[in-house]
Amino acid sequence: MLEGLEASVISFSELEESFRIDAEYYRPSLIQIENVLRERGSVELRSRGNFISGPFGSEFLVENYAQAAGYRYVRGKDVKPLFLTDTDNVYIPKADYKRMAEYALQKDDILISVVGTLGNASIVTQETLPAIFSSKSTALRLSKMNPWFLIAYLNCSYGQRLLLRKTRGTVQMGLNLPDLRSLLIPNVSDHFQQAVADALTAATRQIENSKVLYANAEQTLLAELGLLNWQPPEPLAYTRKASEVFHLGRMDSEYFSPRVQSLLQTLSAQKQTVGSVANLRKQRFVSANHEAFDYIEISDVLSKGEVSSTTTNAKEAPDRATWYVRSGDVITSTVRPIRRLSAIIQPEQDGFVGSSGFAVLQPVQVPAELLLVYLRLPIICSLMDLYTTASLYPAISVPDILGMPFAKPSNKAIEQIVQCVKQSHTARREAKHLLAQAKRAVEVAIEQDETAGLAVLEQAPTQPPPIRWGRSLRPSSTHLSRSDGGGRAVRGAGGGLVAP
Repeated sequence: MLEGLEASVISFSELEESFRIDAEYYRPSLIQIENVLRERGSVELRSRGNFISGPFGSEFLVENYAQAAGYRYVRGKDVKPLFLTDTDNVYIPKADYKRMAEYALQKDDILISVVGTLGNASIVTQETLPAIFSSKSTALRLSKMNPWFLIAYLNCSYGQRLLLRKTRGTVQMGLNLPDLRSLLIPNVSDHFQQAVADALTAATRQIENSKVLYANAEQTLLAELGLLNWQPPEPLAYTRKASEVFHLGRMDSEYFSPRVQSLLQTLSAQKQTVGSVANLRKQRFVSANHEAFDYIEISDVLSKGEVSSTTTNAKEAPDRATWYVRSGDVITSTVRPIRRLSAIIQPEQDGFVGSSGFAVLQPVQVPAELLLVYLRLPIICSLMDLYTTASLYPAISVPDILGMPFAKPSNKAIEQIVQCVKQSHTARREAKHLLAQAKRAVEVAIEQDETAGLAVLEQAPTQPPPIRWGRSLRPSSTHLSRSDGGGRAVRGAGGGLVAP
Protein backbone atom coordinates (compact mmCIF):
# COMPACT_ATOMS: atom_id res chain seq x y z
CA MET A 1 0.00 0.00 0.00
CA LEU A 2 2.94 2.34 0.67
CA GLU A 3 4.79 1.41 -2.51
CA GLY A 4 6.37 4.50 -4.08
CA LEU A 5 5.90 6.61 -0.95
CA GLU A 6 8.53 7.85 1.47
CA ALA A 7 7.75 6.49 4.94
CA SER A 8 9.10 6.53 8.48
CA VAL A 9 8.69 3.47 10.70
CA ILE A 10 8.83 4.34 14.41
CA SER A 11 8.41 1.91 17.30
CA PHE A 12 6.16 3.17 20.05
CA SER A 13 8.98 2.50 22.47
CA GLU A 14 11.10 4.93 20.46
CA LEU A 15 8.70 7.84 20.64
CA GLU A 16 10.50 10.90 21.99
CA GLU A 17 9.93 11.93 25.59
CA SER A 18 6.88 14.09 24.90
CA PHE A 19 5.13 11.13 23.17
CA ARG A 20 4.28 13.02 20.00
CA ILE A 21 2.36 11.05 17.42
CA ASP A 22 1.58 13.81 14.91
CA ALA A 23 2.52 13.05 11.33
CA GLU A 24 4.68 16.07 10.57
CA TYR A 25 7.01 15.36 13.47
CA TYR A 26 8.23 12.12 11.89
CA ARG A 27 9.05 13.29 8.40
CA PRO A 28 11.89 11.09 7.06
CA SER A 29 13.96 14.14 6.16
CA LEU A 30 13.74 15.51 9.72
CA ILE A 31 14.71 12.16 11.22
CA GLN A 32 17.65 11.95 8.83
CA ILE A 33 18.87 15.42 9.80
CA GLU A 34 18.82 14.40 13.47
CA ASN A 35 20.60 11.15 12.66
CA VAL A 36 23.36 13.00 10.80
CA LEU A 37 23.77 15.39 13.72
CA ARG A 38 24.07 12.52 16.18
CA GLU A 39 26.57 10.69 13.97
CA ARG A 40 28.81 13.73 13.60
CA GLY A 41 28.51 14.95 17.15
CA SER A 42 25.69 16.92 18.71
CA VAL A 43 24.43 18.08 22.07
CA GLU A 44 21.08 19.28 23.37
CA LEU A 45 20.57 23.02 23.68
CA ARG A 46 19.97 22.67 27.43
CA SER A 47 23.65 21.81 27.90
CA ARG A 48 24.88 25.13 26.52
CA GLY A 49 23.05 27.71 28.62
CA ASN A 50 20.03 28.76 30.64
CA PHE A 51 16.59 29.73 29.40
CA ILE A 52 14.70 32.73 30.77
CA SER A 53 10.96 33.01 30.10
CA GLY A 54 9.40 36.40 29.44
CA PRO A 55 7.16 38.17 32.00
CA PHE A 56 3.92 36.24 31.41
CA GLY A 57 0.84 38.31 32.19
CA SER A 58 2.81 41.56 32.36
CA GLU A 59 2.53 42.78 28.78
CA PHE A 60 2.65 46.54 28.38
CA LEU A 61 0.15 48.65 26.52
CA VAL A 62 2.97 49.79 24.31
CA GLU A 63 0.85 52.26 22.38
CA ASN A 64 0.84 54.40 25.52
CA TYR A 65 4.58 54.92 25.31
CA ALA A 66 6.52 57.31 23.13
CA GLN A 67 8.85 55.97 20.47
CA ALA A 68 11.98 57.65 21.74
CA ALA A 69 15.31 56.63 23.14
CA GLY A 70 15.28 55.04 26.56
CA TYR A 71 14.52 51.54 27.84
CA ARG A 72 13.51 49.33 24.97
CA TYR A 73 10.64 46.86 25.20
CA VAL A 74 11.29 43.99 22.76
CA ARG A 75 8.01 42.63 21.48
CA GLY A 76 7.51 39.23 19.89
CA LYS A 77 7.26 40.77 16.42
CA ASP A 78 10.62 42.50 16.93
CA VAL A 79 12.42 39.14 16.92
CA LYS A 80 13.54 38.60 13.33
CA PRO A 81 15.99 36.16 11.72
CA LEU A 82 19.49 36.87 13.08
CA PHE A 83 18.87 40.39 14.40
CA LEU A 84 16.16 42.33 16.20
CA THR A 85 14.29 44.80 14.02
CA ASP A 86 15.59 48.36 14.16
CA THR A 87 12.37 50.04 13.01
CA ASP A 88 9.19 50.94 14.87
CA ASN A 89 10.85 50.37 18.25
CA VAL A 90 8.96 50.87 21.51
CA TYR A 91 10.46 52.23 24.73
CA ILE A 92 9.16 52.17 28.30
CA PRO A 93 9.72 54.43 31.31
CA LYS A 94 12.62 53.79 33.65
CA ALA A 95 10.21 52.85 36.48
CA ASP A 96 8.72 50.01 34.40
CA TYR A 97 12.16 48.83 33.36
CA LYS A 98 13.32 48.65 36.98
CA ARG A 99 10.14 46.85 38.01
CA MET A 100 10.82 44.17 35.38
CA ALA A 101 14.59 44.09 35.89
CA GLU A 102 14.70 40.29 36.19
CA TYR A 103 13.77 40.17 32.49
CA ALA A 104 16.49 42.59 31.44
CA LEU A 105 18.42 41.41 28.41
CA GLN A 106 22.19 41.16 28.22
CA LYS A 107 24.58 41.44 25.32
CA ASP A 108 24.80 38.17 23.31
CA ASP A 109 21.52 36.77 24.67
CA ILE A 110 19.60 34.74 22.10
CA LEU A 111 15.88 35.54 21.75
CA ILE A 112 13.60 32.89 20.21
CA SER A 113 9.98 33.72 19.33
CA VAL A 114 7.69 31.13 20.92
CA VAL A 115 4.27 32.63 20.11
CA GLY A 116 3.02 34.20 16.89
CA THR A 117 5.77 34.09 14.26
CA LEU A 118 7.44 30.95 15.55
CA GLY A 119 11.09 30.05 15.32
CA ASN A 120 12.60 33.47 14.67
CA ALA A 121 15.90 33.79 16.50
CA SER A 122 17.80 37.04 17.12
CA ILE A 123 21.00 37.90 18.92
CA VAL A 124 20.98 40.84 21.31
CA THR A 125 23.63 43.46 20.54
CA GLN A 126 24.82 46.38 22.64
CA GLU A 127 22.78 48.81 20.52
CA THR A 128 19.55 47.24 21.81
CA LEU A 129 20.34 47.67 25.50
CA PRO A 130 18.98 48.51 28.00
CA ALA A 131 15.93 46.40 27.20
CA ILE A 132 13.48 43.84 28.51
CA PHE A 133 11.53 41.27 26.49
CA SER A 134 7.94 40.08 26.35
CA SER A 135 6.40 36.67 27.01
CA LYS A 136 6.16 36.14 23.25
CA SER A 137 9.85 35.17 23.33
CA THR A 138 12.25 33.20 25.46
CA ALA A 139 15.84 34.26 26.12
CA LEU A 140 18.80 31.88 26.08
CA ARG A 141 21.90 32.95 27.99
CA LEU A 142 24.83 30.84 26.82
CA SER A 143 27.72 29.64 28.93
CA LYS A 144 29.42 27.02 26.73
CA MET A 145 28.98 28.09 23.11
CA ASN A 146 29.73 31.08 20.92
CA PRO A 147 26.39 32.93 20.61
CA TRP A 148 27.17 34.07 17.08
CA PHE A 149 27.66 30.48 15.93
CA LEU A 150 24.42 29.42 17.59
CA ILE A 151 22.42 32.22 15.96
CA ALA A 152 23.79 31.14 12.57
CA TYR A 153 22.73 27.53 13.24
CA LEU A 154 19.25 28.45 14.47
CA ASN A 155 18.69 30.46 11.29
CA CYS A 156 20.18 28.02 8.77
CA SER A 157 17.83 25.64 6.95
CA TYR A 158 18.50 22.65 9.20
CA GLY A 159 18.31 24.56 12.45
CA GLN A 160 15.05 26.16 11.36
CA ARG A 161 13.50 22.86 10.33
CA LEU A 162 14.39 21.18 13.60
CA LEU A 163 13.28 24.23 15.58
CA LEU A 164 9.91 24.47 13.83
CA ARG A 165 9.50 20.72 14.27
CA LYS A 166 9.09 21.43 17.97
CA THR A 167 5.94 23.53 17.52
CA ARG A 168 2.72 22.17 18.98
CA GLY A 169 -0.78 23.31 19.78
CA THR A 170 -4.31 23.39 18.40
CA VAL A 171 -5.83 26.86 18.15
CA GLN A 172 -2.55 28.73 18.66
CA MET A 173 0.70 27.00 17.86
CA GLY A 174 3.67 27.61 20.12
CA LEU A 175 7.11 26.46 21.22
CA ASN A 176 7.41 24.99 24.70
CA LEU A 177 10.48 25.41 26.86
CA PRO A 178 11.04 21.65 27.43
CA ASP A 179 10.97 21.11 23.67
CA LEU A 180 13.48 23.91 23.08
CA ARG A 181 15.80 22.48 25.70
CA SER A 182 15.96 19.17 23.79
CA LEU A 183 16.81 20.78 20.42
CA LEU A 184 19.90 19.15 18.89
CA ILE A 185 22.77 21.46 17.93
CA PRO A 186 26.13 20.61 16.30
CA ASN A 187 29.03 20.06 18.66
CA VAL A 188 31.75 21.72 16.59
CA SER A 189 35.20 23.03 17.47
CA ASP A 190 35.84 26.44 18.99
CA HIS A 191 37.85 27.30 15.88
CA PHE A 192 34.89 26.68 13.57
CA GLN A 193 32.52 28.55 15.89
CA GLN A 194 34.84 31.55 15.87
CA ALA A 195 35.15 31.50 12.07
CA VAL A 196 31.37 31.66 11.73
CA ALA A 197 31.22 34.37 14.39
CA ASP A 198 33.83 36.42 12.51
CA ALA A 199 31.71 36.32 9.35
CA LEU A 200 28.63 37.46 11.26
CA THR A 201 30.43 40.26 13.09
CA ALA A 202 31.88 41.42 9.76
CA ALA A 203 28.30 41.56 8.49
CA THR A 204 27.23 43.65 11.48
CA ARG A 205 30.04 46.11 10.73
CA GLN A 206 28.72 46.47 7.20
CA ILE A 207 25.21 47.01 8.56
CA GLU A 208 26.48 49.74 10.87
CA ASN A 209 28.39 51.29 7.99
CA SER A 210 25.16 51.26 5.99
CA LYS A 211 23.36 53.09 8.78
CA VAL A 212 26.04 55.79 8.95
CA LEU A 213 25.97 56.32 5.18
CA TYR A 214 22.19 56.65 5.15
CA ALA A 215 22.28 59.04 8.12
CA ASN A 216 24.74 61.18 6.15
CA ALA A 217 22.25 61.34 3.28
CA GLU A 218 19.52 62.52 5.65
CA GLN A 219 21.76 65.12 7.23
CA THR A 220 22.76 66.46 3.83
CA LEU A 221 19.13 66.82 2.76
CA LEU A 222 18.04 68.44 6.03
CA ALA A 223 20.89 70.95 5.77
CA GLU A 224 19.87 71.83 2.20
CA LEU A 225 16.26 72.31 3.28
CA GLY A 226 17.33 74.54 6.17
CA LEU A 227 15.87 72.07 8.67
CA LEU A 228 19.01 70.54 10.17
CA ASN A 229 18.81 72.48 13.41
CA TRP A 230 15.33 73.83 12.90
CA GLN A 231 13.71 75.36 15.96
CA PRO A 232 10.01 75.79 15.15
CA PRO A 233 7.81 78.28 17.00
CA GLU A 234 5.92 76.64 19.86
CA PRO A 235 3.50 79.19 21.38
CA LEU A 236 1.14 78.09 24.12
CA ALA A 237 -1.90 79.24 22.13
CA TYR A 238 -2.70 80.42 18.61
CA THR A 239 -5.76 81.45 16.61
CA ARG A 240 -6.99 81.06 13.06
CA LYS A 241 -9.87 82.66 11.19
CA ALA A 242 -13.01 80.58 10.80
CA SER A 243 -12.95 81.19 7.04
CA GLU A 244 -9.50 79.59 6.82
CA VAL A 245 -10.61 76.59 8.85
CA PHE A 246 -13.73 76.00 6.75
CA HIS A 247 -11.80 76.52 3.51
CA LEU A 248 -9.38 73.72 4.39
CA GLY A 249 -12.14 71.50 5.73
CA ARG A 250 -10.38 70.53 8.93
CA MET A 251 -10.48 71.71 12.53
CA ASP A 252 -7.63 69.87 14.26
CA SER A 253 -5.50 72.30 16.18
CA GLU A 254 -2.24 70.48 15.46
CA TYR A 255 -2.49 71.17 11.74
CA PHE A 256 -2.88 74.90 12.34
CA SER A 257 0.02 75.09 14.77
CA PRO A 258 2.74 77.65 13.91
CA ARG A 259 5.19 74.75 13.76
CA VAL A 260 3.32 72.99 10.95
CA GLN A 261 2.54 76.20 9.09
CA SER A 262 6.19 77.24 9.24
CA LEU A 263 7.26 73.84 7.92
CA LEU A 264 4.73 73.95 5.07
CA GLN A 265 5.91 77.43 4.13
CA THR A 266 9.55 76.29 4.02
CA LEU A 267 8.84 73.18 1.95
CA SER A 268 6.47 74.97 -0.45
CA ALA A 269 8.93 77.73 -1.43
CA GLN A 270 9.67 76.06 -4.79
CA LYS A 271 5.96 75.45 -5.45
CA GLN A 272 6.58 71.78 -6.17
CA THR A 273 4.83 68.69 -4.84
CA VAL A 274 5.68 65.00 -4.70
CA GLY A 275 3.26 64.60 -7.61
CA SER A 276 5.25 67.03 -9.75
CA VAL A 277 8.51 65.05 -9.40
CA ALA A 278 7.05 61.52 -9.50
CA ASN A 279 4.24 59.80 -11.36
CA LEU A 280 1.83 57.37 -9.70
CA ARG A 281 2.20 53.91 -11.19
CA LYS A 282 -1.10 52.02 -11.29
CA GLN A 283 -0.25 48.87 -13.24
CA ARG A 284 -2.74 46.40 -11.85
CA PHE A 285 -1.76 42.81 -11.11
CA VAL A 286 -4.00 40.00 -12.42
CA SER A 287 -3.35 36.77 -10.54
CA ALA A 288 -5.01 34.65 -13.24
CA ASN A 289 -2.08 35.41 -15.55
CA HIS A 290 0.46 33.79 -13.22
CA GLU A 291 1.20 30.54 -11.42
CA ALA A 292 3.31 32.25 -8.75
CA PHE A 293 4.60 35.73 -8.02
CA ASP A 294 6.79 37.62 -5.59
CA TYR A 295 4.61 39.57 -3.18
CA ILE A 296 5.66 42.68 -1.23
CA GLU A 297 3.55 43.60 1.76
CA ILE A 298 4.00 46.45 4.20
CA SER A 299 5.81 44.28 6.75
CA ASP A 300 8.45 43.48 4.09
CA VAL A 301 9.79 47.04 4.09
CA LEU A 302 13.14 46.99 5.84
CA SER A 303 15.16 49.74 7.42
CA LYS A 304 17.00 52.32 5.34
CA GLY A 305 14.81 51.97 2.26
CA GLU A 306 15.09 48.31 1.30
CA VAL A 307 12.38 45.73 0.84
CA SER A 308 12.07 41.94 0.77
CA SER A 309 9.32 39.74 -0.69
CA THR A 310 7.63 36.36 -0.44
CA THR A 311 7.04 33.95 -3.32
CA THR A 312 3.30 33.28 -3.36
CA ASN A 313 1.08 30.85 -5.25
CA ALA A 314 -1.23 32.87 -7.52
CA LYS A 315 -4.20 30.75 -6.44
CA GLU A 316 -3.54 31.91 -2.87
CA ALA A 317 -2.93 35.55 -3.77
CA PRO A 318 -4.11 37.86 -0.99
CA ASP A 319 -6.76 40.41 -1.89
CA ARG A 320 -4.28 43.24 -1.24
CA ALA A 321 -1.85 42.03 -3.94
CA THR A 322 -2.67 44.87 -6.33
CA TRP A 323 0.16 46.74 -8.08
CA TYR A 324 3.13 45.73 -10.20
CA VAL A 325 6.33 47.50 -9.19
CA ARG A 326 9.25 48.27 -11.47
CA SER A 327 12.96 48.80 -11.03
CA GLY A 328 13.66 52.29 -9.68
CA ASP A 329 10.15 52.81 -8.31
CA VAL A 330 9.77 54.18 -4.79
CA ILE A 331 7.03 52.55 -2.75
CA THR A 332 5.68 54.20 0.38
CA SER A 333 3.12 52.88 2.84
CA THR A 334 -0.15 54.76 3.10
CA VAL A 335 -0.82 53.11 6.48
CA ARG A 336 0.78 54.78 9.49
CA PRO A 337 3.23 56.94 7.47
CA ILE A 338 4.90 57.90 10.75
CA ARG A 339 6.71 54.53 10.57
CA ARG A 340 8.84 55.72 7.62
CA LEU A 341 8.04 52.66 5.50
CA SER A 342 9.37 53.60 2.06
CA ALA A 343 11.76 51.68 -0.19
CA ILE A 344 13.39 51.59 -3.62
CA ILE A 345 12.59 48.66 -5.92
CA GLN A 346 15.84 47.04 -7.07
CA PRO A 347 16.45 45.73 -10.64
CA GLU A 348 16.07 42.11 -9.51
CA GLN A 349 12.64 43.01 -8.07
CA ASP A 350 11.26 44.35 -11.35
CA GLY A 351 7.79 42.90 -11.93
CA PHE A 352 7.13 42.01 -8.30
CA VAL A 353 3.68 42.73 -6.89
CA GLY A 354 2.97 45.24 -4.12
CA SER A 355 0.17 45.54 -1.60
CA SER A 356 -2.68 47.99 -2.10
CA GLY A 357 -1.31 49.64 1.04
CA PHE A 358 1.52 51.16 -1.03
CA ALA A 359 1.61 54.18 -3.24
CA VAL A 360 3.92 53.19 -6.11
CA LEU A 361 5.84 56.25 -7.31
CA GLN A 362 7.90 56.51 -10.49
CA PRO A 363 10.45 59.35 -10.06
CA VAL A 364 10.64 61.52 -13.18
CA GLN A 365 12.22 64.80 -12.10
CA VAL A 366 14.53 63.60 -9.31
CA PRO A 367 16.60 60.47 -8.59
CA ALA A 368 14.84 57.66 -6.75
CA GLU A 369 17.39 57.91 -3.94
CA LEU A 370 16.50 61.54 -3.27
CA LEU A 371 12.76 60.83 -3.25
CA LEU A 372 13.35 57.92 -0.87
CA VAL A 373 15.32 59.99 1.64
CA TYR A 374 12.79 62.83 1.41
CA LEU A 375 9.81 60.57 2.11
CA ARG A 376 11.64 58.89 5.01
CA LEU A 377 12.67 62.10 6.78
CA PRO A 378 11.02 61.98 10.23
CA ILE A 379 9.85 65.56 9.82
CA ILE A 380 8.13 64.68 6.51
CA CYS A 381 6.59 61.52 7.96
CA SER A 382 5.21 63.59 10.85
CA LEU A 383 3.70 65.98 8.34
CA MET A 384 2.10 63.10 6.40
CA ASP A 385 0.75 61.72 9.64
CA LEU A 386 -1.37 64.88 10.00
CA TYR A 387 -3.27 63.83 6.88
CA THR A 388 -4.20 60.37 8.12
CA THR A 389 -7.76 59.35 8.89
CA ALA A 390 -9.24 56.54 11.04
CA SER A 391 -7.92 55.47 14.41
CA LEU A 392 -7.26 51.73 14.26
CA TYR A 393 -5.36 51.86 10.96
CA PRO A 394 -4.62 55.54 10.30
CA ALA A 395 -3.85 55.99 6.62
CA ILE A 396 -3.07 58.86 4.29
CA SER A 397 -4.75 59.00 0.89
CA VAL A 398 -2.64 58.72 -2.26
CA PRO A 399 -3.78 62.19 -3.49
CA ASP A 400 -2.56 63.66 -0.18
CA ILE A 401 0.82 61.97 -0.66
CA LEU A 402 1.10 63.36 -4.18
CA GLY A 403 0.06 66.78 -2.87
CA MET A 404 2.78 66.91 -0.22
CA PRO A 405 5.14 69.88 -0.80
CA PHE A 406 8.54 68.95 -2.20
CA ALA A 407 11.73 70.97 -1.91
CA LYS A 408 14.57 70.06 -4.27
CA PRO A 409 18.15 70.56 -3.00
CA SER A 410 21.12 71.71 -5.05
CA ASN A 411 22.63 69.44 -7.70
CA LYS A 412 25.74 68.98 -5.57
CA ALA A 413 23.67 67.88 -2.60
CA ILE A 414 21.64 65.53 -4.79
CA GLU A 415 24.84 63.90 -6.00
CA GLN A 416 26.02 63.41 -2.41
CA ILE A 417 22.66 62.00 -1.31
CA VAL A 418 22.49 59.54 -4.22
CA GLN A 419 26.04 58.38 -3.59
CA CYS A 420 25.43 57.85 0.14
CA VAL A 421 22.21 55.87 -0.45
CA LYS A 422 23.82 53.68 -3.10
CA GLN A 423 26.82 52.99 -0.88
CA SER A 424 24.48 52.27 2.01
CA HIS A 425 22.57 49.70 -0.01
CA THR A 426 25.82 48.17 -1.29
CA ALA A 427 27.01 47.72 2.29
CA ARG A 428 23.68 46.06 3.13
CA ARG A 429 24.05 43.66 0.20
CA GLU A 430 27.57 42.75 1.29
CA ALA A 431 26.28 42.15 4.80
CA LYS A 432 23.52 39.94 3.40
CA HIS A 433 26.10 37.89 1.51
CA LEU A 434 28.21 37.42 4.64
CA LEU A 435 25.15 36.37 6.63
CA ALA A 436 24.16 33.84 3.97
CA GLN A 437 27.74 32.56 3.82
CA ALA A 438 27.85 31.99 7.58
CA LYS A 439 24.58 30.05 7.57
CA ARG A 440 25.67 27.98 4.58
CA ALA A 441 28.99 27.19 6.26
CA VAL A 442 27.11 25.69 9.20
CA GLU A 443 24.96 23.62 6.85
CA VAL A 444 28.03 22.29 4.99
CA ALA A 445 29.73 21.43 8.29
CA ILE A 446 26.66 19.32 9.11
CA GLU A 447 26.50 17.77 5.64
CA GLN A 448 30.23 17.09 5.31
CA ASP A 449 32.70 18.35 7.91
CA GLU A 450 34.19 21.50 9.42
CA THR A 451 36.90 21.78 6.76
CA ALA A 452 34.28 21.99 4.01
CA GLY A 453 32.36 24.52 6.09
CA LEU A 454 35.44 26.71 6.49
CA ALA A 455 35.97 26.59 2.72
CA VAL A 456 32.52 28.15 2.25
CA LEU A 457 33.54 31.11 4.40
CA GLU A 458 36.54 31.70 2.15
CA GLN A 459 34.54 31.74 -1.08
CA ALA A 460 34.26 34.96 -3.07
CA PRO A 461 30.73 36.28 -3.76
CA THR A 462 31.10 35.51 -7.48
CA GLN A 463 31.54 31.77 -6.97
CA PRO A 464 28.57 29.44 -7.53
CA PRO A 465 26.56 28.29 -4.52
CA PRO A 466 27.56 24.99 -2.90
CA ILE A 467 25.72 21.81 -3.80
CA ARG A 468 22.87 20.93 -1.45
CA TRP A 469 22.03 17.52 -0.08
CA GLY A 470 20.79 14.96 -2.53
CA ARG A 471 17.25 13.91 -3.14
CA SER A 472 17.15 11.46 -0.24
CA LEU A 473 17.29 14.36 2.22
CA ARG A 474 14.77 16.66 0.58
CA PRO A 475 11.71 17.67 2.60
CA SER A 476 8.96 15.10 2.43
CA SER A 477 5.27 15.86 2.09
CA THR A 478 4.19 12.49 3.42
CA HIS A 479 2.33 12.11 6.69
CA LEU A 480 2.10 9.61 9.50
CA SER A 481 -1.07 7.64 8.81
CA ARG A 482 -1.46 4.47 10.83
CA SER A 483 -0.03 1.80 13.09
CA ASP A 484 0.99 -1.43 11.36
CA GLY A 485 -0.36 -3.61 14.13
CA GLY A 486 3.08 -4.54 15.36
CA GLY A 487 3.56 -1.64 17.73
CA ARG A 488 5.10 0.64 15.13
CA ALA A 489 3.92 3.99 13.81
CA VAL A 490 4.11 4.11 10.03
CA ARG A 491 4.38 7.24 7.87
CA GLY A 492 2.28 7.16 4.75
CA ALA A 493 0.23 9.49 2.62
CA GLY A 494 -2.58 10.08 5.07
CA GLY A 495 -2.72 12.24 8.16
CA GLY A 496 -2.75 11.37 11.87
CA LEU A 497 -2.80 8.02 13.61
CA VAL A 498 -5.68 5.59 13.28
CA ALA A 499 -6.37 2.24 14.87
CA PRO A 500 -4.45 -0.74 13.40
